[in-house]
Amino acid sequence: WMLPVVAVAADPPPTLDAITARLANPVVLRGQFEQSKTVVGFRNPLRSEGRFVVARDRGVIWQTDKPFASELVVTAAQIRSRQPDGSVRVEVDASQQPAMRSVNTVLFALISGDLQSLQRLFQVTPLAMDEEGWQLRLTPRSRMLARAFSSLTLHGDRHVRVVEIVEAGGDRTRIQFRQLSELPAALRDDEAARFD
Repeated sequence: WMLPVVAVAADPPPTLDAITARLANPVVLRGQFEQSKTVVGFRNPLRSEGRFVVARDRGVIWQTDKPFASELVVTAAQIRSRQPDGSVRVEVDASQQPAMRSVNTVLFALISGDLQSLQRLFQVTPLAMDEEGWQLRLTPRSRMLARAFSSLTLHGDRHVRVVEIVEAGGDRTRIQFRQLSELPAALRDDEAARFD
């Protein structure tokens, strides 16, 4: 005697629209990050942590507190670093290196969860979604981006919570975002000044 075989309906795969509908799109998002980078050939990962501010119309302020203090300001036009003495140095200028504009766009879109911008640069594949959150894989569309990234995986809920990056050379980076806040909803004066 055998039990009848019952077909179990599998959950339908998540759609990008369903994930997009879950994402908040705040004007300003602040939080903390922990970053771990595993470099091919090195046993111990490189770790850093700090704070960030994402302003939808301005860019990203990325402040590393540990292992040492540094600050990057990423806008559509430039990546600038603030030195310990307070001086500012332009690391990348998109007008001189147009290819870097897409790197700036990727950074901003990853942190802010801007799936529309990411879709222009990556093939975006929804992997999973439940009450707790969702997961996406990004595969570069252009040869230029493929030289830098093999793939990226995003995990999130209302916001992106974890970004896992596999570089073309095999190095891996995992960034976890914590203590996210959408308030205050506008940049504070000291934050706005960093973009000028």
